[in-house]
Amino acid sequence: MVRTFGRRRAIAIFAATAGLPLLRSAHAGALPVTWNGQALGAPALLVLNHADHANAAPLIERVVAEVSRMEEVFSLYREDSALSVLNKEGFLLAPPAELVALLERCRGFWELSGGGFDPTVQPLWALYRDHFSRPDAIPSGPSSSQIEQALTRVGFDRVKFNRDRIVMPSGSALTLNGIAQGYVTDRIVAMLREAGVTDSFVDMGEPRALGSKGDGAPWLVGLATRQDAERPDTILSIVNKAVATSSASGFVFDEAGRFGHIFDPRRGSVPELYKRLSVVAEDATTADALSTAFSLDSDQAIRSMLAARGDLSVDLVTSGGDHIRLGAPI
Repeated sequence: MVRTFGRRRAIAIFAATAGLPLLRSAHAGALPVTWNGQALGAPALLVLNHADHANAAPLIERVVAEVSRMEEVFSLYREDSALSVLNKEGFLLAPPAELVALLERCRGFWELSGGGFDPTVQPLWALYRDHFSRPDAIPSGPSSSQIEQALTRVGFDRVKFNRDRIVMPSGSALTLNGIAQGYVTDRIVAMLREAGVTDSFVDMGEPRALGSKGDGAPWLVGLATRQDAERPDTILSIVNKAVATSSASGFVFDEAGRFGHIFDPRRGSVPELYKRLSVVAEDATTADALSTAFSLDSDQAIRSMLAARGDLSVDLVTSGGDHIRLGAPI
């Protein structure tokens, strides 16, 4: 049977669980305005340092409305979302501009990662889900022939899209779970900036710091290999940065926990290289996508990709328990 551990992406924002004083504003000793909700099936958090709490309320209402609108585009759990309709029909006419824009970003990450980041991996996910949903499921997972058959429907290069339409090969399906939460986070950050907000913490599935805390100190983000961890293994101090973490234990298909949700779309395998891999980037979309892509490659391969991107940092824990940092200093 399929066994889940909460969110698909395992990251712990320990600033809140350790106590709101970590998020306190220095302006007149006032507490920030805090909103908790859901975004694309994940817990969402907004910590808004706003001098006027009365004026903050309408802004939060706009944020909630925008998150709801993004659900109508990207959610895999809503049958009427643009993404669900695309997966069902194999094409979508007059697609939402946000969907086209995100597919453009996907293409860039697909190229950068040599195909490691591929949103057409959904047929592999469905194969493992269906296999382990059966009561007589073979513990070793789907057969090699079943995996090879699923891989014939994987390949982002075969998805054709522009502002007028999106077309996929028969049997293909997209999942944007490895990037959409970061994209929604960035959308909300852009809204806040347009409204004049300079200091805020936004987590719509992946966290991003807008500026610093009200007292000028950095925001604190705790990282852990499991969401139910009592304390982080690492605490990052971030200002105007985003963090995304991928962990195979965030979602597993089998009772033994051998098969996690992070698939290599080039081989159909489920790698077990890292207990946790976190990416720090300028924006949450980048951090989200690359935390998935980097989880599929060795630390040497990650170093090579980071060499072309001097703005990225990686904090990881190997399957053997070694803690490694790569890229730009955090």
